[in-house]
This record gives sequence, structure tokens and C-alpha cells, in this order.
Amino acid sequence: MMKKSQRIKTIVEIKAAQEKKSLEALGASQRKLLAAQAQVESLKKYRQEYQDRFNQLGGGGISVLKLQEFRSFMDKLDKAIAGQQQSLSECETDLMTKRKTWEAMHHRTQSLQKVCNSALAAEIKQDGKLEQLEQDERASRSGKRC
Repeated sequence: MMKKSQRIKTIVEIKAAQEKKSLEALGASQRKLLAAQAQVESLKKYRQEYQDRFNQLGGGGISVLKLQEFRSFMDKLDKAIAGQQQSLSECETDLMTKRKTWEAMHHRTQSLQKVCNSALAAEIKQDGKLEQLEQDERASRSGKRC
């Protein structure tokens, strides 16, 4: 029959494996968030550079067709930036959810580890008491033989 500490240790190992998977998912979510942030920044930078180039070219006059093309392209860029910011917001929400999940699993694993350690300490103490009783019993038997 397995001791209580061994049974709890098995549960702790299972929970630790689940916690590790949750931590890996958290890491992946963080990488995804960083990529989304970089994409938003890249789009904003590109938009600003395009705006600056247009302003330089527009100083000498520009045709209506070029102005319409510029506005159309800027609208598309603005929509792309808005879409990427929405994606970024979703990544942030996902990251917070995964962080909370991991933290809950981590606390649960630590709590179970403490219970396991307490059970192990109690078993060691009990084993020590039994061994002491056996030694006392052997000593008292050997004392009666004399």
C-alpha cells in the first residue's frame, strides 16, 4: 500500500506537469503579444514615413488623382492599424487570462507540495516513534533475560 505522501506526490507531479504546460502557453502568448506590438509600431512608423514623403512631394503642388490615391492608401493603412490594435488588445486579454490560469495552477501545486511535505514529515516522525518502540521493546526483553 502506498503511503499518503507517495499518493500526494503523484498528484503533485501531475499538477506540476499541468502547470508547466500552462507556463509554456503563457510564454507563447507573451511572444504573440510582442509580435503584435511590433506589428502595430511598424505600421505606425510606415504610415508616418508615407505621410512625410507625401508632404514633401505635395509642397510643389499635386494632382487631384494623386491626392485621392494618397487618401485612399492612408485610409487603408489606418484600417490596418486599427485591426492590428484590435488584435493586440485580444492578445493582451489572452495573456492576462493565461497568466491568471498559470498563477492559480502554480499556487495549487505549491499548496499540494506543502501538504506532501507535511505528510512526509509526519510519516518520518511516525517511523521514528515505531523504531524507538521496537528498540525499547528489544532492550526490555534483553534486560529480562539476564
